Formats: sequence, structure tokens, C-alpha cells
Amino acid sequence: MEKLKVNKEACISCGSCAGMYPDLFGFVHDETAEVIVDDIPEDRKEDVINAIEGCPTGAIGYEEQKVA
Repeated sequence: MEKLKVNKEACISCGSCAGMYPDLFGFVHDETAEVIVDDIPEDRKEDVINAIEGCPTGAIGYEEQKVA
């Protein structure tokens, strides 16, 4: 399983991720992007790749989660 992440230090709050996929990304009180859905649904992987590629600072990524 993969977990979606936003690097808060790299995020410039441009809004491209939340604009493209408001069901995956939003903004927190400090106005940086946040992930709404941590675990990436299988049918949304292409959307996640598009969000990663559309982020001007490379702040969006994901990591493989180990299942115990």
C-alpha cells in the first residue's frame, strides 16, 4: 500500500494539486497543501502521478507502506 505525502517545506501553496484533485488535497491553516486521503486507492494512481508531475516544487510524493 502506498501513502501520499506533501513536503510542507517545499510547498509554495500554488493550489495546483487541490485545484486538480480536491478530493485528494486541501489546505491547512498555514495555507500549505495537505493530503485528504493518505492511502492511494488503486483507481486513483494515475491522478496521483498527474498531481506529482504538476507540482512546481516537487512537494508531492508517496512512499510504500509495510503491511504487518
